[in-house]
Amino acid sequence: MAERGNGRTVGRGRRGHDPIRAAAPLTVAGRTLACTVSAAVLGASGFTWYEYRSLDDGMIKSTALSEAKRNAPPHLDKSVNLLLIGLDSRKDMDGNDLPRQFVEDELHAGSSEIGGYNTNALIVLHIPANGGRVTALSVPRDDYVQTVGADGRMHKIKEAYGIAKEAAEQKLAGKGLSKAALERQSREAGRSATIQTVQSFLDVPIDHFAEVNLIGFYDIAKAVEPVQVCLNHPVDDPIIARTATHEGGGTGLRLPAGISSLNAAQALSFVRQRHHLTNGDLDRTHRQQAFLSSVEYKLKQQGILNDFGQMQKLFAVVKKDVVIDDEWNILDFAQQAPNLTGGNVEFNTLPISGFKTVGGQEVNTVNPQLIRRIVRQLFNHEPAPAAPAAPAATPGEASGEPAPSPTATPSAAPKSVVDVNAAAGAGAAANESRALAELGYQAGRIGDAPARTRATSVVYGPGARADAQRLAARYGVTATYSTVVPAGRVLVTLAVIRTPSPSAAPSAAAATGPAGDPSADPAAGLPMQGPPVKAGGIPCVD
Repeated sequence: MAERGNGRTVGRGRRGHDPIRAAAPLTVAGRTLACTVSAAVLGASGFTWYEYRSLDDGMIKSTALSEAKRNAPPHLDKSVNLLLIGLDSRKDMDGNDLPRQFVEDELHAGSSEIGGYNTNALIVLHIPANGGRVTALSVPRDDYVQTVGADGRMHKIKEAYGIAKEAAEQKLAGKGLSKAALERQSREAGRSATIQTVQSFLDVPIDHFAEVNLIGFYDIAKAVEPVQVCLNHPVDDPIIARTATHEGGGTGLRLPAGISSLNAAQALSFVRQRHHLTNGDLDRTHRQQAFLSSVEYKLKQQGILNDFGQMQKLFAVVKKDVVIDDEWNILDFAQQAPNLTGGNVEFNTLPISGFKTVGGQEVNTVNPQLIRRIVRQLFNHEPAPAAPAAPAATPGEASGEPAPSPTATPSAAPKSVVDVNAAAGAGAAANESRALAELGYQAGRIGDAPARTRATSVVYGPGARADAQRLAARYGVTATYSTVVPAGRVLVTLAVIRTPSPSAAPSAAAATGPAGDPSADPAAGLPMQGPPVKAGGIPCVD
């Protein structure tokens, strides 16, 4: 094992402490998305690494990838898939607890005794063989999947690391290893299980990975602070004290709508907040993506990438806190992925199909076949599906809708105004309205739908049939004609849980660009979990 400790002085670990049991209450506060800033450093500063050859020699290396590669799906081309892992651990590289005062008072990240090893951020960066647009996919941490390399059972995907690590610790017990050596070797098992589980779930091989934990996030955020972020709405996430009967929670984050500048501790709160958000963890995933984009944008706009002194500071932090696989040649990678530095990255979140309770804990249900099909399409390994056939006329149409003009062209760019109501609230409606506007539809009114709404619907007025049918295909429902809806308008009502159809085709406006055109939206028409977050600026999120 080539991993080394980071040399930070921390408090002593508690004897007899079981980190897996401590992590079992999956609603504990303080789950960090630690890889976001480090990913920006690893990606955005890639082209400068060729000049600073000493970086690769000083990186913390892991051998976990070799076992995972033996069980990987085949490569279909020469593209590269990079897995970014954000580890929720309040321990250093040698297994020592981080100082309680620092974790609780400075970071507002919950009790320092929480020693779980959940992977609360999982992002796959797909770098095309031709060096084109980079696609980033976030996997929601609570997706209920078949684990590989852990115990082989169904678990939340974030738990594969901790389960495998605990099993490895039990096997290594009694072999006379030091605490630090035991920590390093058992973490390798956790990394391997995480990589194998992601490979199996997405059905793509992972070529390289990078991992960073809570303290690593803070250190790197400290090196680049302040970082600007943008919110669609103001936030107030008060801290709730932990008691014998309540786990506590909250980050203490208070920010107005619009752009704010964050220090390192605020940055951690920004990517950790899950309470008081319309879509909870799913909104937090979009925060993670937006923060990554903002850091990359700052590094480029302020010329930090060309400032030798500033880059030395970043390199020092990356070397101390980030773990990468031992097969990753940083210098070669920097030349292969120039688009990571140009804002030519789009982040999408893989969809869930709903929620259910397993063992007293709420999990995300997913459709593995749909997930794999989405990934194949985004990674250009499968042609986009053809547009679905027009559905049969509904009773409303037969009884009163004017016949479409014989010169109408169903494949034309969208013309209708689309009003959106959402059972999850106006925030969810606004997000969907923006996503539809990017597909070429005219944004209309947004509002709330009754909380009891359980089925998504698409209702249209005169002259909006073609657009309504395309929208219905997006959501996997049938469009309905109504004289109540004004001419040229479509009303979309979103249920709390919705699974758009995988057969939805991109709009004509989105599909007109030539193949490989980086300005085209690769996810247009695919059933993602919310709108994409695009790098190259400071994106606004909830």
